[in-house]
Amino acid sequence: MTDAVDATDKPTPRRNPKPKIGTLNGRKMKPSTLMMGHGYDPSLSEGSLKAPIFLTSTFAFENAAAGKRHFEGITGQRPGGADGLVYSRFNGPNQEILEDRLAIWDGAEDALSFSSGMTAICVLMLACCNAGDVIVHSGPLYAASEGFVAKVLSKFNVTYLDFPAGATREELDTVLSKAKKQASDNGGKVAMIYLESPGNPTNALVDIEAVKDARNAALDPECPIAIDNTFLGPLWQRPLDHGADIVCYSLTKYVGGHSDLVAGSIAGDKKWMDPVRSLRNTMGGITDPHTAWMLLRSLETVELRMQRAGENAAKVCAFLKSHPKVDGLGYLGMIEDARQQDIYDRHCLGAGSTFSVFLKGGEEECFRFLDNLKIAKLAVSLGGTETLASHPASMTHLSVAHGRRQELGITDALVRISIGIEDADDLIADFEQALEAV
Repeated sequence: MTDAVDATDKPTPRRNPKPKIGTLNGRKMKPSTLMMGHGYDPSLSEGSLKAPIFLTSTFAFENAAAGKRHFEGITGQRPGGADGLVYSRFNGPNQEILEDRLAIWDGAEDALSFSSGMTAICVLMLACCNAGDVIVHSGPLYAASEGFVAKVLSKFNVTYLDFPAGATREELDTVLSKAKKQASDNGGKVAMIYLESPGNPTNALVDIEAVKDARNAALDPECPIAIDNTFLGPLWQRPLDHGADIVCYSLTKYVGGHSDLVAGSIAGDKKWMDPVRSLRNTMGGITDPHTAWMLLRSLETVELRMQRAGENAAKVCAFLKSHPKVDGLGYLGMIEDARQQDIYDRHCLGAGSTFSVFLKGGEEECFRFLDNLKIAKLAVSLGGTETLASHPASMTHLSVAHGRRQELGITDALVRISIGIEDADDLIADFEQALEAV
């Protein structure tokens, strides 16, 4: 029998060891290939082709010394985290496989999964901020994200400054200078630059490269740049390639993609992930095993689903653009602003399938349109296999003050549409008949 002294030198291996990214004949395999098996060894689970769902609250240690070592990692007394599975608030096989695969899409060193996108964002911000600190963020943001910064973090003396999504380098320099002074006056620091690009629901883009340059010129480079990449990721934008440090997702949307789960994630270098993991260990909020298992299923088809939805969106928007009752489109495949087009050309790999339609009129006209849809469903959320339509000013962004909504372009005439994978001609026919009722 191995005694306790020897066991401390031989840590228990993880059930699903963190693997190296696969190569074949010296060629690095693509994410769509790696989604089929990366991070999972069937021999460890009775040969099951797909990972089972590990429904357990706790994991048995091979010996007491191994248990001690794991807890030294969990509590931060030893760097590197737990060497093995400990307790389902900390980690689990399904979650670890999921996180390994999520990191691949964005080229990240590490990833963490959460019970929702907002849990991921809130725990991230709490891990980065102290009293007196300042968060600088782009606008618009998802209403719950903006509300957490303005209404919740403010209770702990964390303040904020914001800038419009399309801000130039000069505008960014100005706001970061103000933020630096504000933080100094409060006895804190600029703790984070938080972006959402494209912004919800206008599709306004942020120049990530300009933000990084402005950060490096005005602030400590250790001030992280985090970005919500839900609208375009993981297929159509890779923010870490353009200067962001942390990428955030509502996995509920395109990654989950079937409108049947709620989850979130963040990804980036381990130095950014470790403090967030530590706080998640304390607070909870990790994805549950069944949801993680469903996300593993969804990751196998995310590229196919997003490509089909993107092709459909291009056809639908070509129809809507010329319709007499449509006043404008917030679609990345039809940008009219030179600044936004420049950002798109440098940062984006596709136009996505979620966009805004501005109808001639206001709330009444939008409601008539929404109430007459037959195929598209009147529901919030986005990125599912089905087409969804909603009215942000009276639904997802209702909690945002009216003046703020107007400032951000979230008018009563705006309808947000997320195109699914139905037949494009059927969708066009549906929008055409719904517009006749306006």
